Amino acid sequence: MPGAASPLPESTLPIEQRLAAALERQDAAAVAFALRNDHVIVPLLPVDGPSQVRVFRRGEADKYMLLLFSSPETYVSMLPNETDLRVLAYDGATLADFLEQNIGVLEAVWFDVAGPHAMQAEPQTVLDALRLEAPVADAAE
Repeated sequence: MPGAASPLPESTLPIEQRLAAALERQDAAAVAFALRNDHVIVPLLPVDGPSQVRVFRRGEADKYMLLLFSSPETYVSMLPNETDLRVLAYDGATLADFLEQNIGVLEAVWFDVAGPHAMQAEPQTVLDALRLEAPVADAAE
């Protein structure tokens, strides 16, 4: 199990609304809902000092890929031979802030890239989904 910068929060969503379930269904709207209402596992660089998000580059590509995970275990399955895997849980607002600050250097966002239910999205699409607000119930009802 990877180390966490702080204890990982427990999900408050029912299992069927969590990120892993949305990925299993390959349901983009459900992934967006989970990102807005729960947390996602973000890999960190194994460095001393302030936490730094670990991004990945494809060969000599100019831009990076942000890899996000439904659980620490799915991150471990991607890099089974590494021993110092660190993670942090981001809520939707924190993820949106990270994307806003780094969108110019990101080419893609991958979810559970090692499978079995990987999904990919454009960084702007993820940011737009995080910015959606829940509809306000009509007060006249």
